[in-house]
Amino acid sequence: MRGWAIPVTPIVGYSVLNGFILSLMLTRLIVYLAYFLKTSPYYRNTKRFFYHLLVNPESRIKSYFDGVMIALIMLSVYLLIYQVDMRLSNLDQDLEQLLVSLFIIEYLLRVWLHNDVHQLVLRHYETAQYLNCRIRWLALAREVLAKKLAFVLSSLAIIDLLAILPSYAPFAGMRMLLIFRLFKLFRYFKSLHLFAKVLGSKRFELYSLALLLGFLVFIGSTGIYLFEHPSNSLQVGSLFDAVYWAIVTVSSVGYGDIAPQTVGGRLVAIALILTGLGVLSFFISIVVSAFSDKIQDARDNQIYAELKRSKDYVIICGFGRVGRHIAMQLDKHRQAFMVIDNKEAHANLARRLGYRAVHADASQNEVLINAGIKQRAKAVLCTTGDDVVNVYITLTSRYLSPEVRIISRANNQDNVKKLYQAGADNVIQPFEIAAMAVAEYIGQPVAFEAILGIIREEKQFILDTLAVPEGCLLDGIQILEAGLEQRKLMLVGVVSANPIHRKHKNSYRLKNQHFYFNPTPHFILHAGDLLVVLGREISIAYFRSQIEHSRAKKGYLR
Repeated sequence: MRGWAIPVTPIVGYSVLNGFILSLMLTRLIVYLAYFLKTSPYYRNTKRFFYHLLVNPESRIKSYFDGVMIALIMLSVYLLIYQVDMRLSNLDQDLEQLLVSLFIIEYLLRVWLHNDVHQLVLRHYETAQYLNCRIRWLALAREVLAKKLAFVLSSLAIIDLLAILPSYAPFAGMRMLLIFRLFKLFRYFKSLHLFAKVLGSKRFELYSLALLLGFLVFIGSTGIYLFEHPSNSLQVGSLFDAVYWAIVTVSSVGYGDIAPQTVGGRLVAIALILTGLGVLSFFISIVVSAFSDKIQDARDNQIYAELKRSKDYVIICGFGRVGRHIAMQLDKHRQAFMVIDNKEAHANLARRLGYRAVHADASQNEVLINAGIKQRAKAVLCTTGDDVVNVYITLTSRYLSPEVRIISRANNQDNVKKLYQAGADNVIQPFEIAAMAVAEYIGQPVAFEAILGIIREEKQFILDTLAVPEGCLLDGIQILEAGLEQRKLMLVGVVSANPIHRKHKNSYRLKNQHFYFNPTPHFILHAGDLLVVLGREISIAYFRSQIEHSRAKKGYLR
């Protein structure tokens, strides 16, 4: 029989070797798929699309999807109500199965989006490679399962699951759980979600109230059962009847179907009614205080959500006298803007005027980021009455967005340089400008009143700018020779970066340029200067066409 002996050791060795090779091949296959998913633009774009569709609250496509899902949920609930008295047709049953299939697909997509399994695989694999050891598949599986279960066991995911499972349940009674489809609306209605979030913030108070309510129901139901059951068994026939009566009484509903007949029962009813009023008042105070704490945050979030659908808007930081006038002009010209002010009275005033306003500190990074300074805002106006605050807002704005234009108000001449150093593109001194206007035009009442009329929008004049291009009729001549009076125009000032003008008075710095207010008639204009003029729109347009025509006549291209 020795010739027929089976070589056990080589067979076991081959089996171990084959198992090792199979494990190695499986490991390489899983790691290859993980790297493939990490580098695949199609997978990345697909997941990004479904993320914006299902999860991202800032996505516009999600708002459309939420509307469709709300309609489908209401349709499924209608079918559930319809089949109570009527038998569903084959078409109705197919429609219900289609709706359930869509809910299942949505649920699975949310489970998939919750986290990236391939990222976990690569992290475990690269850790094993670094430590020169085998990958711990059991630990990886536990981590993947734990992260998926974290989503599956969340409240909204449980509601989604309970709204799906009864459709395939063998017991007809389980189909009543389909009412959980109504709770799916919490996912799509932001106001319902806010309500649940507000109540969740008062979890401790509500738990305490529930404990007190349970104690009262227990005492009341026990007392009424002991007093009423022996002599009034037709109404209080069981302990359940007593519990039902206690709940109805403590909630101040009082249907009247069960009425105490004994003196002891009536005393219990009186005590339960009085304590029920206290419990109800306590509950109302909890809800009111919760909403008063969160309602402002909800308003601000709504404003931020509206701004995320806008582009090229202006952020006004400070709603004092200057900020109010700027907001009025922007609103008149239909320019989108929002107001941020750390004074609640100013923010409330802006809201009453119909503007988007947030009560917050604009020097905080988070506030400006939520306002969209990095993506959609085109300018930041620092208009508070405190130069220190304006400097902080300017610093924060420039740090968060190097490209955004920043215009700041300065009340003190000493702070102008600081604001430019903080990153402001332009610094405006409203009091100095007003003083210069009064000083220059105090002896010219007609000109002074014209400026005031434009500011108050009482005159049919506009304030506009005219460029002085090279080779035009204004290039190299004195203001006296420009013939502005004959053209029914009044010169307010000249904006120029040419250093040759520095000798003139009434110079007002504009970062890399200067504004020369009410220059003398002998002020010589040069190419690149900008004239700020007052006049009728038709006069300004005609003079601009003359400037362009004179340049083209001399052979200069536009």
